[in-house]
Amino acid sequence: MTVYNFSAGPAVLPKPVLEKAQAELVNYQGSEMSVMEMSHRSSLYDNIIKQAEKLLREIMEIPDNYKVLFLQGGASLQFSMIPLNLAVGKKALYVHTGAWAKKAISAAKAIDGVEVEVIASSEDKNFTYVPEITKELVDQDAAYVHITTNETIGGISYQTIPDVGDVPIVADMSSNILANNYKVEDFGLIYAGAQKNIGPSGLTVVIIREDLLNKESIFSPMLDFAVQAANDSLYNTPPTYAIYIAKLVFEWIQELGGLQEIVKRDQEKSALLYDAIDASNLFTSPVDKNYRSLTNIPFVTGDEELDKKFNQEALAQGFQNLKGHRSVGGMRASLYNAFPKEGVEALVAFMKKFEDENGEK
Repeated sequence: MTVYNFSAGPAVLPKPVLEKAQAELVNYQGSEMSVMEMSHRSSLYDNIIKQAEKLLREIMEIPDNYKVLFLQGGASLQFSMIPLNLAVGKKALYVHTGAWAKKAISAAKAIDGVEVEVIASSEDKNFTYVPEITKELVDQDAAYVHITTNETIGGISYQTIPDVGDVPIVADMSSNILANNYKVEDFGLIYAGAQKNIGPSGLTVVIIREDLLNKESIFSPMLDFAVQAANDSLYNTPPTYAIYIAKLVFEWIQELGGLQEIVKRDQEKSALLYDAIDASNLFTSPVDKNYRSLTNIPFVTGDEELDKKFNQEALAQGFQNLKGHRSVGGMRASLYNAFPKEGVEALVAFMKKFEDENGEK
């Protein structure tokens, strides 16, 4: 039985990447050492981390005036680290689009000296759309405007990045980094947990414009963007193996044809599933069509017992991790870059069969 992993994260990784990592596991490039055993100060590892950065810069077309940091603590640490570095003594503006935006807002409010203002929210329609953000909503003296470009749980996504004037946009891009056509220069800071489209959990990528690096040290060097940038992400031992896997993933993306090809494939995969949902008399999508995510697709039958039955039968057929997040129920298919198109085709065929057997006669 073929198994398809629809997990929202940690998520499916490209098979060629896993196979290469397996081949190099105990003896990396004739060193007789695993990457897991190497000193992060060694020349071999120095080449790995530098190549990882170089490849990411090429794939995302990151301008030279941005620093790329490989950090630990997940995107959730960035919820606190960002206001701590950028907004003490200032106002930080947030757009509330769901579960992850809510956590970012809550963490920022806990930082002394940061004034948090929610300037727009889609809570009125249960976070099924992205609220409009205009310059008029944005205090031009604010430290930043924070957005969550893709809500992993709710399945909504920014199709375009708003014009907020001269205020930097800070973006949690954890679940759609490397799966969009955004321009890095439209953001002041991008951050993303790796465990969706980049690699295994344990690594967080931060892309920060140099003028946003704090000029004065904060209480903890580990939480200081300027310190991390000055030390090329090597202030302490970084998540070495996760960075190595990320490098392999970046190589895989380059070999496929880069970001343009990846996004094209993601659009094709998501269209297959959305078309099936829209054509169905049983399954529906709760998300406004104008804001549907390419990477995280929730759907429901409208009957909790039928959702439960679907999830049970899907699991028995090898469709792993399709059950929706506990806070929303239903089903959720996460179609990250490494998820194969044939897995979507198999799911669609299963959905049609299930509808034939369980839909209205």
